[in-house]
Amino acid sequence: MRKLVLKMSMSLDGFVCGPNNELDWMFSSSGGNSAEWTVGFLRNAGLHIMGARTFKDMSAWWPRSDEIFAPVMNEIPKAVFSRSGLANATTSEGLREAQRRRPQNGALSPCANSWKEAAIITGELATEVRRLKQQDGKLIVAHGGASFAQSLVTTGLIDEYRLLVFPVAIGRGKPLFGKLTAPLRLKLQEERSFGDGVVAHVYLASPETRS
Repeated sequence: MRKLVLKMSMSLDGFVCGPNNELDWMFSSSGGNSAEWTVGFLRNAGLHIMGARTFKDMSAWWPRSDEIFAPVMNEIPKAVFSRSGLANATTSEGLREAQRRRPQNGALSPCANSWKEAAIITGELATEVRRLKQQDGKLIVAHGGASFAQSLVTTGLIDEYRLLVFPVAIGRGKPLFGKLTAPLRLKLQEERSFGDGVVAHVYLASPETRS
């Protein structure tokens, strides 16, 4: 059975985005050393999973990006969870803000087709995640967005949380653990601070929290 890791960025006060999915607060940090740390981890992934809106954003961004994350995001297979498919998925304000700040003028990645070839999963979340975990292969990395990540947390199937905490409080928004109905006990495995002010927290789920 392969491991499921949730990778999320969050504000100092625990939100993964603003109330309308805003991500402008995230662009205040350069992402230098913390980006290198994250890419080193992502190289061990065998599958990226995400919700429909995040998939829509990422598939519009990474194929022409020359950022440090682009190779691992384009090369590794993807699966998108959406009960209704992708027809109704819309891009977020976070993507539009990123495009305003960093226009994408790069060449199309030779691995861009990996986004078109992504598996679309419409079944019940916990059942489908268990199926993916039972497959052979390298670890599964979940990226969000907020609603997908919140639902994934409630399944109890996440083995590891990799949370990048940005040095900014936004006051209101969507919390990662907003759908919990009982305390979630985690074990701190690693904590690392970076020169850009971002702090990484790696937590392991205890066996009794997993379904």
